[in-house]
Amino acid sequence: MSFNIREAVMDLERHAAEQGWDQPIRVYALVPTTDLVEREPALAEMLGLGEDVAAEDLTPIEQEPLPSGMAVEEALGRMAWPEAVTGCALVMERLVVQGSDETLAPPEGSDSGKWAQEQPGTQEVRMIAGVLRDGGRHSALRMRQYDSEDQVLNGEDLVPALTSALALTLEDDEAENG
Repeated sequence: MSFNIREAVMDLERHAAEQGWDQPIRVYALVPTTDLVEREPALAEMLGLGEDVAAEDLTPIEQEPLPSGMAVEEALGRMAWPEAVTGCALVMERLVVQGSDETLAPPEGSDSGKWAQEQPGTQEVRMIAGVLRDGGRHSALRMRQYDSEDQVLNGEDLVPALTSALALTLEDDEAENG
């Protein structure tokens, strides 16, 4: 079965755009919509899902917020998903500093966020990344400066470090330890 990870990511991108900027990081479980309709009919009805859903459709289910004060990489490193979850996705905003031939780094001891905002060419970007247990992945990027649906970049692996970190949350620990 091949699930439509692209459509799930783009739906999350549109949902995030409706919510506006300056939102916290959000994590979603991706479950087959047909399974959701079968196992949770009341929830499916509340979401407006009928019996006639496509077999490849995925439904994102928002999870609890990540622990405050914990780096996203560390939070993802502690995450694991039950078997019923086919994939996962993450929505987050970041500042991107336009680089040059040299590596840009804030002065030691300074507030890196404030420093980044003050740099010329700094862009705010919203990243949506989704991965599936079968290896499928898709990402979308929206820059605040170009905040319209026709300016959203999307592709299989626009943010490889993020999709790789998400993929690790789907790995079966027993297979690694057994």
